[in-house]
Amino acid sequence: MEDRRRLWLAAIAAATDEVALREVDSRLFGKKGEVQDLVRSVSALQKEDRPTAGKAINLLKQEIEQALAAQQERVSQAALSKAVANVDFDPSESSPRRLAGALHPITIVQNELVDLFTSMGFSWQDGPEVESEHFNFDALNIPRDHPARESQDTFWLNDGNLLRTHTSPVQIRTMLRYCKNGFEPPLKVIVPGRCFRAETVDRSHEHTFYQMEGLVVDRFVSTANLIHTMKTCLRVVLGRDDLKVRLRPGFFPFVEPGFELDVNCPFCNGKGCSVCKQSGWIEILPCGMVHPNVLRAGGIDPEVYTGFAFGMGLQRVVMLRYGIDDIRLFMGGDQRFLQQFPEVLR
Repeated sequence: MEDRRRLWLAAIAAATDEVALREVDSRLFGKKGEVQDLVRSVSALQKEDRPTAGKAINLLKQEIEQALAAQQERVSQAALSKAVANVDFDPSESSPRRLAGALHPITIVQNELVDLFTSMGFSWQDGPEVESEHFNFDALNIPRDHPARESQDTFWLNDGNLLRTHTSPVQIRTMLRYCKNGFEPPLKVIVPGRCFRAETVDRSHEHTFYQMEGLVVDRFVSTANLIHTMKTCLRVVLGRDDLKVRLRPGFFPFVEPGFELDVNCPFCNGKGCSVCKQSGWIEILPCGMVHPNVLRAGGIDPEVYTGFAFGMGLQRVVMLRYGIDDIRLFMGGDQRFLQQFPEVLR
C-alpha cells in the first residue's frame, strides 16, 4: 500500500494543469478508480482483518484527497497569476468613480408640491391607474354621449376598463370614502400620479404624462380661494416673484364655472415667442368650482358645500421652472439631460 501511496502522490504532483488534474482525479476516484478499488477490497478480507485494514485505507484515501485539493489550489493560482501577467493591470490605480444617482426632475417638483400642499393642510391621496369608465367619466359629469369624451383619446382595455386619462377619478373615490367614514369639512386633498392618452407625440404632447390633482370642499368656498391657492403654489414652485396669472373661461364638465389658468411666459418675459405662440402667456392648468353633479356623485350635498378643483400637468410646471422647451425629454431616458439637475442622491 505504501508503493501505491507514493505512486499516487507523484501522479498528483506531476499534474500541473487543469486537464492533467482531471485525468488524475478520474483515474483515482472515478467509478473504477484505483483508490475506489482499494476501498472496495476491504470487503474481501477476513472479518477480523477488516477494521485494521479499513482504517488504514480510509486514512490513505483522505491523504490523497487532500493532496489533490492542494494541487488544485496551486494550479488555479498559477493560472490566475499568468492571466494577470498578460493584462495591462496596475493594482495601484484607483477604482472607477461610482456615479451618483439623481432624482428625475418630475419627481423633484412633485415632492416639492407635496411638501407645499401638505403644509397648507392638504392630504396626499392615490388611486389606480387602470380605471373603470364610471370613475373616469360618468361620475365626473361626462356621460357616454358627452362630446367632451372626444377630447380625451383613451386607451381602452378588452375588459371595458381603461388607462385613466386624468387623476380626477380619485376625487370621486376620496369623497365617497370620506362620506362612508363620516365626512367632516374641510376636505383638502392632492393627487399626484401618472395618466395616459393616445396623443400624437410632439414637443408639447406625450402619451404618458404626470398630473397633480387638487380638491377642496367646504362651506362657502369661492373662486377667490382658488386663485389665492394657485398663486401661492406656482410662485413657490417656479421660484418667481414676478409671476403673473390670469384666468380664462374654459369648459370642463366636472367644474362650473371652469377656467384655464395661464402664467406669463418665462422664455420671453411675456413679450411673445414661439413657445407661447406669441401670446406672452403659457397655459398651465385647468381649474374651477366643482360641479354640483360631481359633488352628488361623491356623496356630498351641493346645497350645503361648495369646492374648487385643479389639475396641473407636472411636466409643464417642470418645463417652466427649468426652461425646458421639449416635453419628450422627460420620457426619453437621455442621461445627458437627466444629469443636469442638482438634486442628487448621496
